[in-house]
Amino acid sequence: MGKSKEQNSGLLRVFVYGTLKPGEANYDFYCASEILDAKKAYVRGELYGLPQGYPAMTTGNDSVYGYLLSFVNPEVLSSLDELEDYHPQRPNKENLYNRTQVEIFDLENNSLGFAWVYLMDFITIFQLKGTPQTDGWWSGKGLNRFE
Repeated sequence: MGKSKEQNSGLLRVFVYGTLKPGEANYDFYCASEILDAKKAYVRGELYGLPQGYPAMTTGNDSVYGYLLSFVNPEVLSSLDELEDYHPQRPNKENLYNRTQVEIFDLENNSLGFAWVYLMDFITIFQLKGTPQTDGWWSGKGLNRFE
């Protein structure tokens, strides 16, 4: 099996769109001490706000805005998996989120390659009473995009 792009560059790359973004609730604990770079970016998908106080993203054709985070330490992925209730050995339907690689774009529409992202299936979003975030931006602090 071939190496992923992140292994080739030696960096772990994760696209975040919710509580792991700089300035949001989980950034300091999970990311701040390990971060190498945070770049404003977007991916293709659909974003939902959940009444539980965090967002969910599913596949789709809209733009979902967030940050491409780069880490030197690949062990960060284990703590992120735990936070997102993702266990690779479980069937996808038993995970709250599932981790997959998607293409990331900068704000000028240039491809930044691929990175990990956590997606939730639409059935779970529906069950959790998610509401569409049609502007593609979520903030737990009422922040506007990239402020």
